[in-house]
Amino acid sequence: MKIVMVMFDTLNRHHLPNYGCDWTVAPNMQRLGDRCVTFDRSYVGSMPCMPARCELHTGRPNFLHRSWGPLEPYHDSVFEILKEQDVYSHFTTDHYHYFEDGGLTYHNRYNTWQFNRGQEGDPWIGQVADPVYPKRVAPFEHRKARQDFINRQYMRHEHQHHQTQTFRDGMDFIRRNHDQDNWILQIETFDPHEPYFSAPRYKDLYADHYDRYEGKHWDWPMYAHRGDDVTEAEVEHLRYEYASLLSQCDANLGTILRQMDELSMWDDTMLIVWTDHGFFLGERDLLGKCWMPFFEEVSHTPFFVWDPRTRVRGERREALVQPAVDLAPTMLNFFGHAPTPDMTGKDLAPAIADDTPVRDVAMFGMHGGHVNVTDGRYVYMRGPANDTNEPLFDFTLMPTHMANMFSPDELQNIELAEPFSFTKGCRLLKVPTSRNISRNKINHIRPDLPTLLFDLQNDPQQCHPLEDPAIEERMTDHMARLMRECDAPSEQYERLGIQSPTEMA
Repeated sequence: MKIVMVMFDTLNRHHLPNYGCDWTVAPNMQRLGDRCVTFDRSYVGSMPCMPARCELHTGRPNFLHRSWGPLEPYHDSVFEILKEQDVYSHFTTDHYHYFEDGGLTYHNRYNTWQFNRGQEGDPWIGQVADPVYPKRVAPFEHRKARQDFINRQYMRHEHQHHQTQTFRDGMDFIRRNHDQDNWILQIETFDPHEPYFSAPRYKDLYADHYDRYEGKHWDWPMYAHRGDDVTEAEVEHLRYEYASLLSQCDANLGTILRQMDELSMWDDTMLIVWTDHGFFLGERDLLGKCWMPFFEEVSHTPFFVWDPRTRVRGERREALVQPAVDLAPTMLNFFGHAPTPDMTGKDLAPAIADDTPVRDVAMFGMHGGHVNVTDGRYVYMRGPANDTNEPLFDFTLMPTHMANMFSPDELQNIELAEPFSFTKGCRLLKVPTSRNISRNKINHIRPDLPTLLFDLQNDPQQCHPLEDPAIEERMTDHMARLMRECDAPSEQYERLGIQSPTEMA
């Protein structure tokens, strides 16, 4: 038995034909829906990029205990567990966050791995002189924009593109190993994450837009309100830039589907296609994914699975799932192994087979932000109970942010915390979560997050927050239960104004 996992970053379900979009060009996504089971109630877990990868490896949420960071010494990685059971894992990616300070312990959990350079601000090509910027280029506030345009100079042709090379490497692994047994291939591209750098032929698919657009070059949105200085035409252009890159992702996905056809792999190979989160492209006048409440545009994700054991295809599933935490126990089960005691995710085999529910409620969020729960109908977003968003700590043995280590100032008031149930007896550093946003940008720590409740059945656009004490109490009970299951720090209960297990005892 084998698994091919294709992971996209920032794949927005609202731009896929599988979920009702009628203007993007994604024929292989449509074919994927015909070949696989399509999940209609798939949600994020720990946000954003590396917290989601931590869940993939460990099968448990981490956003209540810490922010962005590496795998910790006490973590069980599903790929390392399977490696010990003679299941070979290979990883090919262009996602450069794996190779910054905050992600450096993930790639070595696989038997072998490949990395293709050049995404976003990847510090790849050394060039002292400024690059040549496109005509009508937008003013860049991104500190990585200069490096990005230097990198693009060395990817002028599609075959040089980091995404193309990542899928090429995956196909090469399949060609060399398709007749072998017991392996996992993870093909992971950072696309269609911003910036939306795509080959010309995918822009040609939307030629009507590009022929008439006369605004600024803009393919890298800031995470912010749209602002009066951004026109409707520019927002539309941004969506077409995203769509062009989405179409490139779709074309590369098609190479994998065709290779599985040619090599007759569908009888013994599970195919998983998923993403970590969605994105705002001007909806609600918002841009980005981390700083606003996690509305459906961000939290509700596309998810597809082909399971050769049941061979169910072309069907849709209503079961509430969270791929980030559920894939570890699902992959273990596929190879005949039980999940570890620390995994809280669910084996998705019953849901894939016949839509058997695997959970009644899902919890998701980002460190220091809302804690969110959904039962599939209601979404409850609980904000801090005070105007300081405290107490809030990072519990870690690996004190790193996304691209740098914790500063000495941040470590001045650390304590040693008692072990959590999943830390294998290790005491952790208890570090006051930094408000120094210049170093800790990814947390977007805000004290002004309002508590919100939405009814997705009657208000799918989440335009009208509910005030219903009975439903809020029920959703709070769900939240407290899930927090207990993942052994959340007592400080999180206090921050949210929820009764802790100690107080209930």
